[in-house]
Amino acid sequence: MADDLLAELALRRLVERYCRGIDRRDFALVRSLYHDDAVDDHGSMFRGGPDAFVAWLPQAMAPWELTIHTLGNSVFAVAGDLAEGEHQVRAWHRTPGPDRGEYIVHGRYLDRYARRAGEWKFLHRSLVFDHGELRAVDEAAMAQLGADAVHGRADRDDPSWTLPLLAALGSQGSQR
Repeated sequence: MADDLLAELALRRLVERYCRGIDRRDFALVRSLYHDDAVDDHGSMFRGGPDAFVAWLPQAMAPWELTIHTLGNSVFAVAGDLAEGEHQVRAWHRTPGPDRGEYIVHGRYLDRYARRAGEWKFLHRSLVFDHGELRAVDEAAMAQLGADAVHGRADRDDPSWTLPLLAALGSQGSQR
């Protein structure tokens, strides 16, 4: 029981770091989360190994000014050094101005994981599309509500990069 709970904690951290890596464009972090023989399957957008996936990400993320990948319910099934997971995800994307728009994907990640040399990583990750939304950005609300706020960014100018432990995640690997 305790081993399964520790495995689930490590797997949850893995999935959460994926979201950070994508949203902060820390592709070294994203790459560190996959075994070398893993497959990422984003449907017709991309299907292939982790090096090709990370090489594809800058092109795939280029149209978006900012993204936020939020996890909902997560379920893990652990059997020794193998595990599977299903995670509800809301992937929010905003296009740059002047006519900014929002594209919101509601879906699920279906994952297979393997623990090798004591470290959990993705063995297979697929995206299931359940619903989507397209809408214009309410610029008046953005100006009013965010007037005095620190604004997030998808690059290294995001405020989270000033926190040295977070900034070092990509160089440290997935589990440290």
